[in-house]
Amino acid sequence: MNTPRLLAAFASGLLFGAGLALSGMMDPARVLGFLDVAGAWDPSLAFVLAGAVGVSALGYAVKARMPRPALADRFEIPANRSVDARLLGGAVLFGIGWGLAGFCPGPALAGLTLGLPEVALFVAAMLAGMLLFRFIAPRSTGPITVSR
Repeated sequence: MNTPRLLAAFASGLLFGAGLALSGMMDPARVLGFLDVAGAWDPSLAFVLAGAVGVSALGYAVKARMPRPALADRFEIPANRSVDARLLGGAVLFGIGWGLAGFCPGPALAGLTLGLPEVALFVAAMLAGMLLFRFIAPRSTGPITVSR
C-alpha cells in the first residue's frame, strides 16, 4: 500500500473512531437504551443514524460524478442487490448480538482503546464467530465475493 493511501486510511479510521466516541455509539448503555423501544427508549442515536445515512447518500452522490476514486483504480461497490436467507440470517445474528451486548463491530474495535474487559471479550467472541463461520459455512455457495 502506498503512503497516500495509508495516510487516507489512517485519517478515515481516526475520524470514524472519533465520531463513534463523540456520538455515544461506544456506550453500550446508550445503545441498549436506543434499542429498548418498549421501555425507557433513548431516541438520541436516531440522529446519529440519520446523519450516517445522510453522509452515505452524499458519498454516493459524489461517487456518481467521479470517473474513479482519487486513491484507487476503481470503486468497490457491491453489485449483488438480492436479499437471501444468508443475508437475512446475518442481519438477525447482528441484531441479536447488538441487542445483547450493546456493541457492534465498529464501536467495539474503537472501544478497545478504552481497555475495558467487556469490550475485549466482545471483540474476541466476534472474531471467534467470524472464524467459526469460515469453517462451517456451506462450501456449495462459495466464498462471498463482490463483482467488479
